[in-house]
Amino acid sequence: MFKKTTLKQKIHLYLFFKNENNIPMEKEKNRYSDTELQEFKELILEKLKEAEHDYSLLSKSLSLSDDHGTDDTGRTFNMMEDGSETLSREEVAQLAARQEQFIQNLRNALVRIENKTYGVCRETGKLIQKERLRLVPHATLSIEAKNIQK
Repeated sequence: MFKKTTLKQKIHLYLFFKNENNIPMEKEKNRYSDTELQEFKELILEKLKEAEHDYSLLSKSLSLSDDHGTDDTGRTFNMMEDGSETLSREEVAQLAARQEQFIQNLRNALVRIENKTYGVCRETGKLIQKERLRLVPHATLSIEAKNIQK
C-alpha cells in the first residue's frame, strides 16, 4: 500500500514548491540561456552604436568654433549672445556626460553577458524580467529591488 508521508518529507515538498509560480525551486532559472544572452547582446550592440553616434555629434558641437558671424554687430548683442551660448554649451556638455555614462553602462552590460551574469539582479540574485532588460538593457536591479531602494 501507500507509505505515510513524514513531516520532514512534507517540509521538503513545501520548500521545493515554495515560489509563486509553483516552479520547483531547484529548477528555477538562475541565468539566461546562451541564446537569450545573444539576443540581448545584439540589442545592446545596436544601442551602443546609436549612443556612440549621438556622443560624437555632441562632442563635435562642443568643439566647434565660437564664431557665429556676430563680429559686425553691436557690443551689447555680442554679450547677450555669449551668455546664451555659454548656457547652451553647458547643457550640451551635461548631455555629453550623460551619454558617456550610458555608453559605459552598455559596455559593462556586454561584459556581464560574456561572464554569463547578465540579467541577474545584484541585490536579490534573481533574474531581471526580460521586458525590463529590453527597455533598460544596462539594468542591474530588478523592479522589486529598485522599488526597495526608493
